[in-house]
Amino acid sequence: MNADDSLRWWLIAGICVWFPIVAYYRILAHRTREPLDRRQEGLFMLATLRPAGLVFFVSLFVYLVNPARMAWSAIVLPVSVRWSGVVLIALAIALLFWTLRTLGGNLTDTVVTRRAHTLVVKGPYRWVRHPFYDAVALLLLAFSLAAANWFMLLVGGLVFTLLAVRAPREEARLVARFGEDYRAYMARTNRFLPTRSGG
Repeated sequence: MNADDSLRWWLIAGICVWFPIVAYYRILAHRTREPLDRRQEGLFMLATLRPAGLVFFVSLFVYLVNPARMAWSAIVLPVSVRWSGVVLIALAIALLFWTLRTLGGNLTDTVVTRRAHTLVVKGPYRWVRHPFYDAVALLLLAFSLAAANWFMLLVGGLVFTLLAVRAPREEARLVARFGEDYRAYMARTNRFLPTRSGG
């Protein structure tokens, strides 16, 4: 088995670990059957974020099934860099699991908070306000590096940029919900990069 085939199998393994974790915590959070008004994200975000994510995962799926179909956007990367993508997948999955476990029933896929939402400032939230976005960014980068594909890297960068643009709206909702407690939390943490003190 050559390096390309090995890397593809590791990517498939990463997806087989990542997907059940996300599915489990999403199902757990949706047990309340509480409707979430995604329109509060704004029309621009509704029209761009999820479609861009879909484009990324369709291109990844096409690459995994038949790499030749994504050869038009292949880039030459050292094998060591591509294997670093596999290592990043493991780190991203660990961060994702830690984040979702810490969030519990507070998990949503939008900027809206749940009726029983609580302010989470422990686990990875002790160091950054959006560790879920960090985990997504790491996964997108990791898959792109392992696949050595500039199109995936470009679309993955767009997805994270859109998440970063959405973050202030999400934080405004959290300020409206938790007031000074969330403002104090914002004062001691960064959005995406860890602080030295860890809160």
